[in-house]
Amino acid sequence: MLDRSGGEAYQLTEFKGRLQGYEWSPDSKRIAVLIGDPDPDAPDPSATPAPGTPPKPPKPIVIDRYRYKQDVQGYLLSGRHTYIYLFDIASKKLDRLTKSKWDESSISWSPDGTKIAFMSYHSDDPDRDPAAQLYVANAQPGATERLLTTPDNRASRARPEWSPDGKWIAFLEGDEKKYGAYSMEHLLMVPSDGSAAPTRVKATEDLDRGVGGLRFSGDSLMATVTDDMSVYPIAIKNNAVTRLLDRPVVVSNLSMAGGHTVLLSGNDMKPTEIYAMGGKKLRQLTHQNDALMSELQLGETEEVSFKSKDGTEVHGLLTYPAGYVKGTKVPFLLRIHGGPNGQDQHSFATERQVFAANGYAVLAVNYRGSSGRGQKFSRAIFADWGNYEVQDLEAGVDHVIAMGVADPDRMGVGGWSYGGILTDYMIATDTRFKGATSGAGTAFTVAFYGTDQYIIQYDYEIGPPWNPKAWETYVKISYPFLHADRIKTPTLFLGGERDFNVPVQGGQQMYQALRSLGIETQLVIYPNEFHGITRPSYVKDRYQRYLDWYDKYVKGNKQPVKNVAESQ
Repeated sequence: MLDRSGGEAYQLTEFKGRLQGYEWSPDSKRIAVLIGDPDPDAPDPSATPAPGTPPKPPKPIVIDRYRYKQDVQGYLLSGRHTYIYLFDIASKKLDRLTKSKWDESSISWSPDGTKIAFMSYHSDDPDRDPAAQLYVANAQPGATERLLTTPDNRASRARPEWSPDGKWIAFLEGDEKKYGAYSMEHLLMVPSDGSAAPTRVKATEDLDRGVGGLRFSGDSLMATVTDDMSVYPIAIKNNAVTRLLDRPVVVSNLSMAGGHTVLLSGNDMKPTEIYAMGGKKLRQLTHQNDALMSELQLGETEEVSFKSKDGTEVHGLLTYPAGYVKGTKVPFLLRIHGGPNGQDQHSFATERQVFAANGYAVLAVNYRGSSGRGQKFSRAIFADWGNYEVQDLEAGVDHVIAMGVADPDRMGVGGWSYGGILTDYMIATDTRFKGATSGAGTAFTVAFYGTDQYIIQYDYEIGPPWNPKAWETYVKISYPFLHADRIKTPTLFLGGERDFNVPVQGGQQMYQALRSLGIETQLVIYPNEFHGITRPSYVKDRYQRYLDWYDKYVKGNKQPVKNVAESQ
């Protein structure tokens, strides 16, 4: 805790277990905290072994859960859950809120501090469904929770929001289980006393766009909407939606107090800062990045639109090299976002600017499967990976060539996660690319059944591999590996050693296939890294390897690839 008038911070709590979240009570006398059960086999950090005592070997990991892996968290073991506790500031007493045996999350105090809303899922086997249900409990130790949602509701784990009078709770709901990878968040309202079932808000349903970031401001509910390369705030009142900022804009983390609203925003040329929102304008409050940005030459970014093979309209962002001269053909990179349920948007993209600074034009395409274009657009690739996405990406490449920007003889491709998967699809489809970088991708998809964290998606979107029809799908969507002899593009494969999201085995399989075929390739594994590469020296190393690989194979510069991490 820190006194805002000055002084040093001091430690307030010392919990046994994994502290995973907290929220102040409205009167600031208590804190509701989320604590995960401690590992019963973990060594006692306070124990002092006798000199010369050999360390005890770790115990075997015993697995008996349906969904047993999660990136960063590691193996998910039975009998360990996350609960809500009440911590009294004055007495430092810690008490369990409820006596439930299921995982709890997303703490939200009622405005008067007498109740707590939260998310949980009370099922004999919650692993088989990623959805949650909304509960309310009196803010007292040992309280009994009350269920506010119905079995048909598929609430997300996002934090619920109380209305200022405490009579209503707003929360988000995803789509049915089989569409989990393409889920679009829907807004629901429910009376906090449980007197009626939750209902979806028609005004936001009519948008056919995902909503999030719920916050009440007076008698209006504020939210953010993900819409075609933008994320803008809306106000919902009397079942009508008012857009508060015009596109293009990307905002997040709305906070309201005293009649004022602040949020985070940036744009294609400016990193994220804090802004105040007044009317339909943003006023910048912080300038943390101004000094750095004033020293840099940045590439201009513009929206592009084109038709895919079947006539579908597809949108993307084209970043020009810094100092680009109009009419000049330049080296070109197709960089593919992951997800697939995400979007490239009008926010500062360090990666695109790094490539632009090194003379490349960079295209980011929101292919079918991306968010921001409605439910049908997102679900178009359901159980049909590597088909419509490739058509859309190919159309984008052809469009930038036709614009006279991309040099068709100097083109590269790359991405991470689903972007890495699509990179493999692209190089197995199109031999025009001179160099590729594929990070955290898959290969023989069926080999990932049970080895990554997506068992629900495999079982409900494609089906288990012993189902003959599902097996045909697994074979079809594995064509980059099963037809690796079609690939002619020198490719750099990368991954995190401890990635449970998309295990590094996918990159290993593709690397081995190309090495066996005599195609120029290299495999880089970052030690102790998960799906996201976070160690600063490895972040720098990855950028440098991208540049070296593309410079060698796309630009034709033959300098050796450097090992940047060794010098960090």
